[in-house]
Amino acid sequence: MLAILAPGQGAQTPGMLHPWLDLPGVTERLRWFSAATGLDLVELGTEAPADTIKDTAVAQPLIVATGLLAAEQLGLPGLAGPDLRVAGHSVGEITAAALTGALSPEAALVLVALRGRAMAAASAVTPTGMSALLGGDPDAVVAHLEGLGLTPANRNGAGQIVAAGDLAALARLTEEPPAGARVRTLAVAGAFHTHFMASARDTLAAVAPGVVTGAPRLGQVSNADGAVITDGAEVLARLVSQVANPVRWDLCLATLRELGVKAVIELPPAGTLAGIARRELPGVRILAVKSPDDLVAARELIAEHVGAEQPSVVIPAPARELEPATAHAGEA
Repeated sequence: MLAILAPGQGAQTPGMLHPWLDLPGVTERLRWFSAATGLDLVELGTEAPADTIKDTAVAQPLIVATGLLAAEQLGLPGLAGPDLRVAGHSVGEITAAALTGALSPEAALVLVALRGRAMAAASAVTPTGMSALLGGDPDAVVAHLEGLGLTPANRNGAGQIVAAGDLAALARLTEEPPAGARVRTLAVAGAFHTHFMASARDTLAAVAPGVVTGAPRLGQVSNADGAVITDGAEVLARLVSQVANPVRWDLCLATLRELGVKAVIELPPAGTLAGIARRELPGVRILAVKSPDDLVAARELIAEHVGAEQPSVVIPAPARELEPATAHAGEA
């Protein structure tokens, strides 16, 4: 079994889309993605500095767009089979939902742009943040956080738990870390995946009834509880609720172990999830797609585990008679 993983916020780096623009059709595809998000993804993915792309309203659409571009190069949209599963970390769940067919690429991009704006707005209401904890007994760490009034917002496995909450409580955590754990403050705008994101969840919930979902071709492993979801409406409902609830990546990894996964491909901007998988899934082949140079190896791995011929690229050819459209920058 092969698992396709899509990373979450924090994976972005300045200039990460530069090498992808050399591939046929990618620039045109990005202009279309830009129209869906209301952001100039070409400029943001090639020229924007780190401070610009760490903005929640920018980072989330940029990450999903990058993952979708690579997935199309790998021929993943349209693939199906019992030996293939997908999962995404936090906002990566939207990328994963597009790969399964639960969402169209356009619906995924509209949804992630709204999600990013809504979470940025929620973060501005109350000064909150997040801190990563490395090491310590997981149960003891969680109990310590709850005693400080903090939420274990991300339980990532491999000894990694991310705490979220108000800044005063996070400051106490730094002063009084759990036994055996190291604390590192994260450069994020707010306490994601906690009750502080309730207004963002409600914003998404208000538009969700109008989103057309499809019948997933693949099972998606959910951040909520590690369950494999095969119903499009349920995938969407979980995407909405997950904004204000903890990410249980540890349970996603446990499900992949139980399913007998033999190989993992992390879509770009790759690295973080591949690193966790190496520690949590011993003996499994791990491939992080960091640039187009990794596409050949990824296609071979997909063909080997899905039992099909190497997938073909599904990016539509640009219309030559038209002048390239200029992507609209800013909110729609």
